[in-house]
Amino acid sequence: MKYYNNILETIGNTPMVKLNKLVEDIPATILAKVETFNPGNSIKDRMALKMIEDAEKEGKLKPGYTIIEGTSGNTGMGLAIAAIIKGYKCIFTTTDKQSKEKVDALKAFGAEVIVCPTNVDPEDPRSYYSVSSRLVKETPNSWKANQYDNLSNSQAHYEQTGPEIWEQTEGKITHLVVGVGTGGTICGTGRYLKEKNPNIKVWGIDTYGSVFKKYKETGVFDKNEIYPYITEGIGEDFLPENVDMEVIDLFEKVTDKDAAIYTREIVKKEGIFVGNSAGAAIAGIKQLKDKLTKDDVVVVIFHDHGTRYLGKMFNDDWMRERGFLQEEFITAKDLVKDHPAALVTIGSGEPVSNAIEKMKKYGISQIPVKRDGEFAGVLDESHLFRLMVGDNLTANKLIEDVMLPALPEVSGDDSIKKVTKHISHGHRAVLVKLDDGSYHIITQQDIITHI
Repeated sequence: MKYYNNILETIGNTPMVKLNKLVEDIPATILAKVETFNPGNSIKDRMALKMIEDAEKEGKLKPGYTIIEGTSGNTGMGLAIAAIIKGYKCIFTTTDKQSKEKVDALKAFGAEVIVCPTNVDPEDPRSYYSVSSRLVKETPNSWKANQYDNLSNSQAHYEQTGPEIWEQTEGKITHLVVGVGTGGTICGTGRYLKEKNPNIKVWGIDTYGSVFKKYKETGVFDKNEIYPYITEGIGEDFLPENVDMEVIDLFEKVTDKDAAIYTREIVKKEGIFVGNSAGAAIAGIKQLKDKLTKDDVVVVIFHDHGTRYLGKMFNDDWMRERGFLQEEFITAKDLVKDHPAALVTIGSGEPVSNAIEKMKKYGISQIPVKRDGEFAGVLDESHLFRLMVGDNLTANKLIEDVMLPALPEVSGDDSIKKVTKHISHGHRAVLVKLDDGSYHIITQQDIITHI
């Protein structure tokens, strides 16, 4: 029989997947290291287990102890999984900008979660860093993992992630691209890869509101760089011990909007359901594509799973509220682009029988009525049917005596929202005038078909 003794043995050895449609404008080969295959659905499982095992060896963590940590969610998940297997309790602090899904997931694994404000300095007693440090002092028999300054974090990636990438690319990797938070993933992995080949470039993806990029380029820790941001999992307002600037060749900042948009694009174009830092990493690669050639092999880390962000980046309302949603702007002319060249109309002085014949001939359910070259009304089959049932219609009756009011008009550049607004207010159709002066009719069916 082939099986694992417990879930911790399944950590690591995650697959490498070539990206295609998402990066078709980039000459290099782009490979994603998909860390969602870890049991906690993130790369943090690797370093969480390593930190625990090292603490056990050093006598810092003993049976019955409580693990305390400040986490954006994924490290907490990794620690919680290991704690279940090894018999520890967990208390986690996190920030109020983290997705509800992350908090709920930690609670599902039996952890106590304390949510702290985001927009405070790390030294502020309300910050999730400070609260976790206070809890360690107040909780007997407790140990703080301290993923930011605990070098077991980066060592886990030096021992695991780096060798896996080197083997999977057969040593052909030329660039490593990673979103930088604690710095453990990029620096541990990057250090191993550069020992194998010093020419490998290591690119860190940063976010606006974080200090990393400016500090790397100037050596100045500029507090003016710090402000609240939405992107999760990357960027910091302090310098963790795990961030080794010597390993990272450059930082590229990505906006919250681009990170959110590309998080969704990864799913739509590659079928890989991953989280916010992956979107930021792809946005960064897009921004740096001019530095790449067809001979380059780029490995990008996809840290965590998209289910962590269902209430955020994958929620249309959330995206729309922040101006992030890229909604396709459909116009009236888009709805009629496949229509016949000429609009079928009829004169108001003609008998109803002529209108019925035209509607049969062209297979249409409504026909605009003209008087003196202008649109004066409309006939539709529902209205004609009601008149017939009520014995109020004869074939020789004039159209102008039974026609409905003229259809509302829109221009070809008006949005589909404007068109649907008219139709939802009782009109069965809308007339659209195109730039060449021609008219077309938009029906409910046109809108349904387009959607």
